[in-house]
Amino acid sequence: MPGDNAHGRQETEEERADRNWTDLLQELRVAQTGVQILFGFLLTVVFQQRFTDLSATDRNIYVVTVMFGAATTGALIGPVSLHRLLAGRRLKPWTVKWASRLTLLGLGLLLCTMALALLLILRVALHNSLALWLVGAMVIWFCVCWFVLPAWARHRE
Repeated sequence: MPGDNAHGRQETEEERADRNWTDLLQELRVAQTGVQILFGFLLTVVFQQRFTDLSATDRNIYVVTVMFGAATTGALIGPVSLHRLLAGRRLKPWTVKWASRLTLLGLGLLLCTMALALLLILRVALHNSLALWLVGAMVIWFCVCWFVLPAWARHRE
């Protein structure tokens, strides 16, 4: 039976789940494309001649970055698998809820991946502590864009 929600929409739980799933898919398309490109580039770094010139610290940063990239890829592709394996089982609201959680986890992991990739690149490019300050500034920027602004808008509503 259709009901009112806070936004005045007249939709059933299933209709809301369908709408939210469509919205989530659009968001995932953007995030997945970026993550897959970033992860692909990360995988090629180890095969570059200069990789052997990296310090042990930079190689460790690289390994951690690749692991975060893999975890990000898993979290952002996870909703697709979740939906495919649960399709037709009348679990759409549950699927949307957990797919949304995986997406948020993926965004957090993407933040870590981006920060580590920037750290590695800037350490190699600058050879000084400015790299940490620049990465810190970018992490703050990502947090503002990805988490603070939406939280502020939600709180304001």
